[in-house]
Amino acid sequence: MRNFSNYDVDIRGKSSGVLKTICKKCLPTRRNKRDRSLRVNIDTGHCHCYHCGADFYVPDDNEEREKAERQAARQRRAAVAPQHFQRPVFDAAKTTLSEAAERWLVETRCIPQSVIAGLRITEQEEFMPQSAKKERCVCFNYFEGDQLINTKFRSGAKHFKMVQGAELIPYNIDSVLGQTSCIIHEGELDAASSIAAGFKSVISVPAGANSNLSWLDRFMETHFEDLKEIIIAVDTDSAGLRLRDELINRLGAERCKVVTYGPECKDANEHLVKYGIQSLRIAIEQAAEVPLEGIFTATDLHGELRALFDNGFGSGAETGWEAMDKICTYERGRNVYVTGIPGSGKSEWVDELVLRLCLRHQWKIGFFSPENHPIVYHYRKLVEKLTGRRFQNACGMTEGLLARSEEFLAENISHISLKGNVAPDRVLAKARELVVRRGCRILVFDPLNRFDHNPLPGQTETQYISNLLNKFTEFAMQYNCLLIVVAHPRKMNRNPVTGATPRVGMYDINGSADFYNKADYGIVVERDKEVGVTRVYVDKVKFKHLGAGGVAAFVYDPVNGRYLPCEESHDPSVPIDKRVSGTVYDGTCWLPEKEVF
Repeated sequence: MRNFSNYDVDIRGKSSGVLKTICKKCLPTRRNKRDRSLRVNIDTGHCHCYHCGADFYVPDDNEEREKAERQAARQRRAAVAPQHFQRPVFDAAKTTLSEAAERWLVETRCIPQSVIAGLRITEQEEFMPQSAKKERCVCFNYFEGDQLINTKFRSGAKHFKMVQGAELIPYNIDSVLGQTSCIIHEGELDAASSIAAGFKSVISVPAGANSNLSWLDRFMETHFEDLKEIIIAVDTDSAGLRLRDELINRLGAERCKVVTYGPECKDANEHLVKYGIQSLRIAIEQAAEVPLEGIFTATDLHGELRALFDNGFGSGAETGWEAMDKICTYERGRNVYVTGIPGSGKSEWVDELVLRLCLRHQWKIGFFSPENHPIVYHYRKLVEKLTGRRFQNACGMTEGLLARSEEFLAENISHISLKGNVAPDRVLAKARELVVRRGCRILVFDPLNRFDHNPLPGQTETQYISNLLNKFTEFAMQYNCLLIVVAHPRKMNRNPVTGATPRVGMYDINGSADFYNKADYGIVVERDKEVGVTRVYVDKVKFKHLGAGGVAAFVYDPVNGRYLPCEESHDPSVPIDKRVSGTVYDGTCWLPEKEVF
């Protein structure tokens, strides 16, 4: 049942069907008070007024209950604040600003005193590392509820710092709660400018134009999930454009708008100072929707085209495997298909590949890996690769290392594990949640044959696979992720003369040649047990600035599961057991050092 009366809709005692009734939203301004301009679909809950344009949805009882349960769960989670961060102490006495600071904020930056007081901006003397001395600073205090979480210090010399060890959260985050829209700025003064212009739900990012949005993770469900409109009002320089794109990617293009500040203005505060409050309000109200998906002109891509012209292509993300980086680097928004015969080490190699990308580029990882079950077994293997130690007491694995490993894995790696049907669409839906809520930038599907594949009636295997690969490509592009799919080859027959099994190629992946045709990267892992080497063939790199393809040789370390670069001789006169040389052993711990304050 849907409670239409809660939404001020009179359905005149009907229980189903479509009817027209009076719109209470525009009734006060109507001359014809009897005009039934509101169309109501009682079955679906959709309501639309043909006079005022009001368009809204009335949920049923189950949806209302689920929403209430989600809100209660959010409040419970929000109440449990992280305890491992430093907590600065707020001194209300410091809200009395010096004459110089107040003049700078009010006269130079045009921030009204009421806004300064509302945001609890303070002033104090603070040691600034840029000048290596104490400076008088304006303090932007980051509150969550009544708790001071962090403080950004800004000196007159435009030096910045935040509290060491404190949590990064959005500035003025409480203003978003219970709202349907919000404005996101790059700096605190820009947020204060929007508040001065009359907007209430306004925040700024905590770390400037930084594309690492991990600070969003804790607030996605509690603060951002129910927003209908998000106005991106960051700076218009190159760093701001990158931040804009990351925010749109995380928050969803369908509900984002982008502010343009006009000539000679790169941010909201500059616009406020030059053109005044009313002009800034108009600029924000006229924020443009993100361009339609799939339709682009050179004008839409002017910034990206100019950046490409100025900076060139550049290579993709490197792994730290020198031999691999010479033949292949990685770019997000691409798909990677990895194959090899069973037992060749595909999954182990992919695990190390994504860990390296995560460690070097902070790309969080999401796995759908049914063969690594239970999941704790997979985590054991990842811990060994991260630490360089066998996962066992008295083998160099200490309690401290284990704790640091757990912390790293919890922050950077997630697993999808579903009960019942695991159709590709269902897994992709969960992968989208990992992108939006956890900020995952790498998705690994290993292996493809563990999905539940259900071709449509009359659809051939080739047609089904072609459509599936299109979905993977679209997902990688839409969510700007590196999507890695491990796929098994068809049965490889031995040569009847030599008895040798030919090397697997991308065209040998079971089911369709499209695995090669539609791949951005095509990789084959081959383990030669006789020689004792694992060869990784990069058979395809779609774009030449990302690599030219080739082969790299590795020795597998059974102690920690790492792939050690080596050199391989192909001279038949060299004995088989002497063909591998120059193995670069690595038993170091890869975990980032934890900062101590």
